[in-house]
Amino acid sequence: GRVCISILHAPGDDPMGYETSAERWSPVQSVEKILLSVVSMLAEPNDESAANVDAAKTWRENREKFMEIAHRTVKQSLGL
Repeated sequence: GRVCISILHAPGDDPMGYETSAERWSPVQSVEKILLSVVSMLAEPNDESAANVDAAKTWRENREKFMEIAHRTVKQSLGL
């Protein structure tokens, strides 16, 4: 899949209107700021703006089922 994180999106205006230009990539972004954004995204996923709508719905409605699917998917991707 693709990571949907504003700080990595190309500079300029968001054609969909969800992000300000200040939230998007610029050359002054530090590695620290990018890593903090990734950590924040992992710690508090935004299920209202998900790239995978079905996963977000399962996350909201049945966290145990979500974790089972996530574990199974990771194991499959690792060939376990």
